[in-house]
Amino acid sequence: MIRTILIDDEPLARDIVKHYLSDFPNIEVLAECNDGFEGIKAITQHQPDFIFLDIQMPKINGFEMLELVEKPPAVIFTTAFDEYAIKAFEVNAVDYLLKPIEKSRFDLAMQKLPSRLNNNSDESTRELLDSAALSPTQNNRVVVKKNGVIKIIAVSDIHYLEADDDYVKMSTVEGIFHKNKTMSFFEQTLDSAQFIRIHRSYIINLAQVTKIELKEKDSYIVLLKSDIWLPVSKTGYVKLKAALGL
Repeated sequence: MIRTILIDDEPLARDIVKHYLSDFPNIEVLAECNDGFEGIKAITQHQPDFIFLDIQMPKINGFEMLELVEKPPAVIFTTAFDEYAIKAFEVNAVDYLLKPIEKSRFDLAMQKLPSRLNNNSDESTRELLDSAALSPTQNNRVVVKKNGVIKIIAVSDIHYLEADDDYVKMSTVEGIFHKNKTMSFFEQTLDSAQFIRIHRSYIINLAQVTKIELKEKDSYIVLLKSDIWLPVSKTGYVKLKAALGL
């Protein structure tokens, strides 16, 4: 048996998928979930082979949910999402089904499933999430998990980001959080009019800047409203001056 979970806030959409699955007796539905929080719990508990996942859901969306799953399963998206995101997961997902889902299109996705299950990897899922995050609808907040609690951080509440081994440490209004991403990822996705990479290890929120000082010859430091001093590289200083209109 191939095991799956349905994650969609629309009961009718889940019912349609279950109806179509009646033609595939080798697939077992382990659980149905109304939102991403329920989805994370169900995936952790049941460890399905793949999931049907809506993208636009309340609380956290499908992409954000996948980021918080330690070992994401293969995914078939069931969505009415924008064309940009579709291009992002054409390569990396098992398939995507646009609502309203047509039976012939569903059957085609199921034909692809066995080969995609064999080739599913964390790397392909991460590539999918990184690509999708470039969509404007994805970059106004960051979803993190700390001590088992999921937090949604508004980008405007981030003071600065710091490279921390395989993670990025975010200093925010609510404290320190870690995200399993790279500095380059955040440099690409955050609004360049609001966030500037001032150093190999630091990206700052321009709204937090209170002072720039010369530390020594050709070496500067910047003071943030949170009373934190951060180093500024030569390249970072040029970008910072330009952003501040100095």
